[in-house]
Amino acid sequence: MSLRVELEPELETHRTELRGYCYRMLGSPFEADDAVQETMVRAWKALDRFEGRSSLRSWLYRIATNVCFDMLDGRQRRALPMDLEGPSAPDGHGAAPLVESTWVQPMPDDRVVPDDGDPADLAMARESIRLAFVAALQRLPSRQRAVLILREVLRWHADEVAQLLDTTVASVNSALQRARATLAASDLSDADAFEPDDEAQRDLLARYVEAFERYDVEALVALIHEDATFDMPPFPLWLRGADDIAAWYTGPGADCAGSRLVPLGSINGLPAFGQYRPTGPFSVQLLELSEGRIVGLHHFLTVDTLFPYLGLPATLDG
Repeated sequence: MSLRVELEPELETHRTELRGYCYRMLGSPFEADDAVQETMVRAWKALDRFEGRSSLRSWLYRIATNVCFDMLDGRQRRALPMDLEGPSAPDGHGAAPLVESTWVQPMPDDRVVPDDGDPADLAMARESIRLAFVAALQRLPSRQRAVLILREVLRWHADEVAQLLDTTVASVNSALQRARATLAASDLSDADAFEPDDEAQRDLLARYVEAFERYDVEALVALIHEDATFDMPPFPLWLRGADDIAAWYTGPGADCAGSRLVPLGSINGLPAFGQYRPTGPFSVQLLELSEGRIVGLHHFLTVDTLFPYLGLPATLDG
């Protein structure tokens, strides 16, 4: 049996974890899919030359890292609205929408987190795809980004990372130290981990859906923490505080009255919904929860790409 025939079926078993790695590197589910596909193509073409000096998994990560480096070369980093400027006024007037490549985009948990494994490892995987963490990763130079993900998220040893990057252990440790310092200065969310079986969280989400679909702004604001944040890429608009969020709901957001929400499970480790206005698809909502309140509301409006990616229909019947 040739080496290609022996190893080819094993390639596919690594697709989910590779997608998670590439997503953390690139900040886009679409680019992560492209990067993994390119990784698989390069690996398939080179299988006959795989010498087995490292594991197949390590070899695939080496290829994926180089693919990501190529994609990141010379490109502006992706971000969330709060990474670009201060809070906006709730009247909705401001800058025009920015191109898709400006923004960190949402990724469903089940496309990057394995179905089974050690519970602690799975919890780490979900924590490391939180929007704030992925956005913070984009602040790092590409090599520091790879080092931090490989060392802190995937728990690789320094010598393994050094071998992958063709560098020294000292260089890896130095890059990790600089990356940690940059992340320490970032405003990372301290929201609670989303636990779908948690009764209190389920109750909070049920009350949110009921209030939003009735478009009862008073009831909505009662669920939102006084210092909550609100954003809606591709617009650079973002708000801080329940009062400004309420003003947006009753001002520019008034057309959301009559919306329906479709639960999407967990995206970026957060509870998520597809929002349909009476006129059609409008946003993918991700909510951050903490101590029984909503502390972050993210609305992604690029529904022409996100709704098909998430398997959402173009219209709702009834």
